[in-house]
Amino acid sequence: MNFIIENWSFVSKGLFMTLRLALVVLLFTTLISTVLGVLATVKNRALWWAIHAYVELFRSIPLVVNVFFIFFGAPMFGLDLSPFAAVTVGLTLWGSANGIEIVRGGLESVARHQWKSAWALGLRPWQIYLHVIVPQSMKAILPAYTGLLTMLVQATSLGALVGVGEFLKVGQIIIERETVMTGVSPAFTVYGVVLLVYFVICSALSWLSRYLERRLGRPAVRTSIEEASKCKSPKSVGV
Repeated sequence: MNFIIENWSFVSKGLFMTLRLALVVLLFTTLISTVLGVLATVKNRALWWAIHAYVELFRSIPLVVNVFFIFFGAPMFGLDLSPFAAVTVGLTLWGSANGIEIVRGGLESVARHQWKSAWALGLRPWQIYLHVIVPQSMKAILPAYTGLLTMLVQATSLGALVGVGEFLKVGQIIIERETVMTGVSPAFTVYGVVLLVYFVICSALSWLSRYLERRLGRPAVRTSIEEASKCKSPKSVGV
């Protein structure tokens, strides 16, 4: 383990790059998945076909092929993307294609009578989504979406294939350096540390998901329509 301490500044840079890549990918994936997932529930045939084509295209391509296609194909279209940007785009396209289906499925899992009841109360579409549909659909969305985010965090290691100096790439460099200098390969120890770091990050995501599920499972969430009707107009409170 001494060689890890000796190379700690190098290791910390790789860890920071992994966390940075993961956060950027998760942010853009969540943003695109949320917006297009909601739009996928709108009764518009042209919009539905456009979103469906996007989902089927990028969801059907293996992750590593997606990353390689963006990294090597972007220059052919005049886009000079850095390795970090190429990996971010590749992972985001694949992740959002899967995330859209998770969000859409979660929203459509809410019973239709909930929509009709909210309309009958005079709520506007955005109020129905915000106060009625989203709180109930989150219990269906969270487990699957957490699994997707965990896969994306693990997939950041693909950055090593195109030159991103993330945690796995740093580990490979340390292994090569120590093997040349000492004649002994520290691969088992280095990859063990890499495994532990990814385990901690993914476990934290899973813990956060279970915490949110418990919070959303409280009875207060199930009274969403009654509470939402009070949000229709400020004048309806305290009259």
